[in-house]
Amino acid sequence: MKTKTEQELKVVATEKIHDKPNINLVTLPDLDHPSDVQIHSWGDNIEETFEQCAVGMFGYMTDLEKVDIVDVIDIEVSASDLINLMFRFLDELLYKFSAEPNFISKKIKIFEFDKENFKIRARGYGEPFTLEKHTQGTEVKAITYSNMQVYDEEGHQEAFVIVDI
Repeated sequence: MKTKTEQELKVVATEKIHDKPNINLVTLPDLDHPSDVQIHSWGDNIEETFEQCAVGMFGYMTDLEKVDIVDVIDIEVSASDLINLMFRFLDELLYKFSAEPNFISKKIKIFEFDKENFKIRARGYGEPFTLEKHTQGTEVKAITYSNMQVYDEEGHQEAFVIVDI
């Protein structure tokens, strides 16, 4: 849904409601919620779209230019469908950041993406997050299903994910 600017606001209808005076109905712009951020990712294939979504999440949490690739973490997730797979994938990576050793991934590589059984095996490349080295961005508290969209069609791999901050 496209957000309308104030200049685009216009009267869309005038109705008479139960012998009351005419009331002008207007379209109001969608307002960004201060505790949510939408990550938009795309790629040449669905694996790259998932990888870029995860990197986008970590990029919101810190300046990835300051993250060195000195270690790796491996994750495996399974799900019931593509939307749930995206949720579980990001949630597992967020857990690896939130729990010791607070691993922040600068790069993600999916080694196995089973579209029929909805399973992913992936590796994150990065290092433990430390305040002495890394800038503190905005904390991502949780991944949400709110308006989550994942497209895997011929020539169109794209995802929209809202995270709670």
